[in-house]
Amino acid sequence: MSSRVSDVMTAAPQSLPLDATLYEAARIMRDKGIGDVLVTYAGRLCGLVTDRDIVLRAVAESRDTSLTPLGDVCTAELTTVHPEDDTDTVARLMSEHAVRRLPVVDAEHHPVGIVCIGDLALANGDSGPLPAISKAPPNN
Repeated sequence: MSSRVSDVMTAAPQSLPLDATLYEAARIMRDKGIGDVLVTYAGRLCGLVTDRDIVLRAVAESRDTSLTPLGDVCTAELTTVHPEDDTDTVARLMSEHAVRRLPVVDAEHHPVGIVCIGDLALANGDSGPLPAISKAPPNN
C-alpha cells in the first residue's frame, strides 16, 4: 500500500541561499549528520548540493570552499515531489532519474521536506539492510 510523501519525508530540511559557500554547507552537513543541503533563492528551491558534489566539483578541482558559492556546484535541474504525492510515484521517479533523494516542495516551490530511498524502504516495511542503514547514526 502506498503512503503519502508527507508521511515518510524528513520535514524542515536544511537549506541555504544560493550565495552561501560550500564551507557553510559542509559545516551543516557535518553538524547535522546529513549528506545534502537544499539551495534556495528568495525562499524557493533552486538546487541541491551533496557532500559528493563538494568533493568532486570543488575539492578535487582545488577550489576554495570558503569562497565558492553553492550556485557554482549545486545541481539545479531537480526532480521534485509534493507532500500529497504517493510514495509509489517517488520510487518511480527515483528509478527513472537514478537519484536517491528528492526534494519536497509546496505549490510555491518552497522546500518543505526531502524524501530519500531509505524513507521509502522504512515506509514499505523493508526488513533488509536499507532501513537499518537509514536509521543508523552517522559515523563522523
